[in-house]
Amino acid sequence: MSIPFTVLVAFTLNILLREIGAADLSGAGTAFGTITQLGPVVTVLVVAGAGATAICADLGARTIREEIDAMRVLGIDPIQRLVVPRVLASTLVALLLNGLVCAIGLSGGYAFSVFLQGVNPGAFINGLTVLTGLRELILAEIKALLFGVMAGLVGCYRGLTVKGGPKGVGNAVNETVVYAFICLFVINVVMTAIGVRISAQ
Repeated sequence: MSIPFTVLVAFTLNILLREIGAADLSGAGTAFGTITQLGPVVTVLVVAGAGATAICADLGARTIREEIDAMRVLGIDPIQRLVVPRVLASTLVALLLNGLVCAIGLSGGYAFSVFLQGVNPGAFINGLTVLTGLRELILAEIKALLFGVMAGLVGCYRGLTVKGGPKGVGNAVNETVVYAFICLFVINVVMTAIGVRISAQ
């Protein structure tokens, strides 16, 4: 999923850079776009679309079968036993997935720019760190961490509060996708604004 997004950005950017005679800066633009936006956004799509919905469906099914109530009767805290591990797993997956998406995106952008658009390979590699440094990498990982926590919390909340039997579980899963996307895109906007403010200093 990351390669098409990165290829689209690299293609558009390379056309613009050629018009102004700066095709050697293709790597800088590709790295900046991939690490600061594309990596986290693709992570959002996967974590919210697949992870949060699976969490919601699992906990929702347990809720309508009254397994959660049975756990409480047995003195087992469902938050500690079911929610915390899922939120931690969602966070870890988001962190690792963001790094993987960025690496695959940069590789795809390199291949497309060099082999299909004739950008100089050395110039592309040298340009990777012109606009993107450790600060941007750390910000991208913080975004991914927050995405994972939020997606896990939304999925767990909707799964534990489901009502209405199997139909209610289906509705809760659909709502989880919507709520998770909204929360994650708001986090992305806020973290991007913070990153721009930090970079300006």
